[in-house]
Amino acid sequence: MGKTIVEKILSQHAGKDVFPGEIIVSNVDLAFVQDGTGPLTVDQFNYLNFKDVESKSLVFIDHASPSPRKELSNTHSKLRNFCKKTSANIYDIGEGISHQIVAEKYAKPGDVIVGADSHTCTAGALGAFATGMGSTDIALAYGLGKVWLKVPGTFKIILKGKLPFGVYAKDIILFLIGMIGADGATYKALEFSGDGIKNLSMESRLTISNMAVEAGAKVGIFPTDEKTKEYLKINSREKDYKEIRADDDANYEKIIEIDLSNIEPQVAFPHTVDNTRNITEAVGVKIDQVYIGTCTNGRIEDLRVAASILKGRKKASDIRLIIAPASKEVYLQALKEGLINIFLEADATVLPPGCGPCVGVHAGVPADGEKVLSTQNRNFHGRAGNPNSEIYLSSPAVAAASAITGYITDPREVLK
Repeated sequence: MGKTIVEKILSQHAGKDVFPGEIIVSNVDLAFVQDGTGPLTVDQFNYLNFKDVESKSLVFIDHASPSPRKELSNTHSKLRNFCKKTSANIYDIGEGISHQIVAEKYAKPGDVIVGADSHTCTAGALGAFATGMGSTDIALAYGLGKVWLKVPGTFKIILKGKLPFGVYAKDIILFLIGMIGADGATYKALEFSGDGIKNLSMESRLTISNMAVEAGAKVGIFPTDEKTKEYLKINSREKDYKEIRADDDANYEKIIEIDLSNIEPQVAFPHTVDNTRNITEAVGVKIDQVYIGTCTNGRIEDLRVAASILKGRKKASDIRLIIAPASKEVYLQALKEGLINIFLEADATVLPPGCGPCVGVHAGVPADGEKVLSTQNRNFHGRAGNPNSEIYLSSPAVAAASAITGYITDPREVLK
């Protein structure tokens, strides 16, 4: 019997053939935390009396970046001191979001990557087994270079055809989550395949893998191809490329086919990600704030789409438009291309690279009763920092078009 992509990677890292449902100990290629989860990891690392990190280990200060209050500043200091005492590398304020930097600089096809953040699964777009774990698990990965886990079964998601005009990767993953539900793939691997993935850029694949966890999945993974190789080359890592794909006779728990040509722009209504609707059902909802950015949609491709809509236009006078590049590299590229000028001329507020309003810590907490349209990955009660507000999720195209009108708007009407 052949193996899925996940079974192949975990077999290599466990040193034996592995099967779905089996508990294994796996070697780890990369482990990381961010400033929300990192302090507990450091505490557990010290409690277990580890002296130095064994795996490639990173620390990111991206959630409260820069710190908005003294309590968070103290946790940042704790993380900086940890990195001074160990071989862990730190990415401090302004460098960007962990998942984006991992994709740019570290994730390799065939890797096992663990992070104390649920959206670690983003790196699956590069053919890595990448998954979120608890802070204590990451302390063990830091200290031992290994983790234990259960081998997930795999759902094969066959993407067919090509996306229509005005429809993007965010719409694909929202459509899938709406189809199977927020718990429809709990502790499963989503393996994306089909001729449709050839038409998806690496940045689009990162968006899809990023939100696999919103369907409960352990990982969202793509096979590698020329798009993977090109992305690694752009980031001066062409030597990291290798072919990763499932065997033809691999066994899947479920097979789901999606015709991309039938997908319309999607909007997830409050307060669950699987509360998705076609744009026609969302048009006209009055909004108070638009946020374009995050580890889901803060890449240069996303900013280009937003800029193509906002160029020569102004945001509606009664809404706030906030934009945050996902990393310093993205910010620099956006500056070179003139995208930041377009945003500022549209009266947007441009934040430094980081998570910002997505996690509701600072830089855009809404007021009671306000509605936020965001390109982030979650819209739970209180996610933006106020449980008395509402969050709608969309692609950067829907967000940018809606920023102009002040109402949720079909981007195809603006992109004509």
